[in-house]
Amino acid sequence: MTEPTANIEKTAGLSATPARPLTLQGVRGAMVQLGCDALLPTLTFFTEELSFRIDAIFPADNPKTALISGYGLRLQLSAGVANATPRISLLCDDPATVDGGRRELTAPNGTVVRFVEADPAYRLPATVQALVVSRSGDATHWTVGRAGLRYRDLLPERHGGAFIASHIRILEGGEVPDYVHYHKVRFQMIFCRTGWVRVLYEGQGGPILLKAGDCVLQPPMIRHRVLESSAGAEVIEVGTPAEHITIAEHQLTLPSEDLPATHDFGGQRFVCHLAEAAPWKPWRLDGFEHQDTGIGAATDGLAGVRIVRPAGTGASTTRQQHESEFCFYFVLAGETDICYDDQRLHLGVDDSITLPTGQRYAFENASADFKLLEVTLPDAVALTATVD
Repeated sequence: MTEPTANIEKTAGLSATPARPLTLQGVRGAMVQLGCDALLPTLTFFTEELSFRIDAIFPADNPKTALISGYGLRLQLSAGVANATPRISLLCDDPATVDGGRRELTAPNGTVVRFVEADPAYRLPATVQALVVSRSGDATHWTVGRAGLRYRDLLPERHGGAFIASHIRILEGGEVPDYVHYHKVRFQMIFCRTGWVRVLYEGQGGPILLKAGDCVLQPPMIRHRVLESSAGAEVIEVGTPAEHITIAEHQLTLPSEDLPATHDFGGQRFVCHLAEAAPWKPWRLDGFEHQDTGIGAATDGLAGVRIVRPAGTGASTTRQQHESEFCFYFVLAGETDICYDDQRLHLGVDDSITLPTGQRYAFENASADFKLLEVTLPDAVALTATVD
């Protein structure tokens, strides 16, 4: 008598032994990709109605992809992807070592099976520098990002995808719907623009209160969570690369065990700059002074963040020129003219400008209350200044 299993295999045209067994060492698990027109409604359905948990989401300022899990199933929700063809991702330690390095297979029913990295590093695109001006005002466009935060994009072209600069607003005060998470980044800083924000950071004790003028370096992989904020609180965030993954942390709870100030997070140290206690020192141009946030030292010179203001009267109109990978200014208070080439541009509160390397420029007619946030990569720019 023929066994039922053999009948099924014969009827379906299957063989009990695969024609060519795949070499699948290093595969950790599987993930199914589901397309959707817009991410938020689908993500809300799975997380709020079906109790799936968020494992990762990106990009933070305008999420298009979310990784979620529940009931033994991992899903990738991708906005703008047609949902007609099912896709399965096999999560591998190293896709190049799986089945001879093939990255994709197609099943007879059209299902696409991809071999992908289980824990990918960030990808840093080549930097494409440009002079970029962002104006504040009634026409300013804000998008809804991660955890309901409002994002204003200060660098729309992202320097080719290498950098992002965002003006972020929290509309309602009180508890922020955030969770413990971390980012895979090369560099990321947060500057408190207005109001206050209470945040927990891995190894840094209890909640940290960031007030206007305070700044933190968020080193790569440090776990953190925004707890609460004042109504209308705003921060400036600058990071590289522009698109990076936000990964939810489900194992570590915060606050966590204290770590020494020298603890290394991905080659950097945590920094919390408190404006009230920081001294003012001469800036690189006469007539200006600055507060150094300490981010240059904590990143071993990778990046520098400073707050600049006029020092008394007679601020220099020297045009400065320097070599830099990234040079960003955001007007915190007052107003100024910035002069470059044969152009004169007036900047006011919440305006920003990003300058390409080698650009000669000067700040002129700065008001007495003028204050500027400066972010550069590297920290110590190679300066050549000439007086016009």
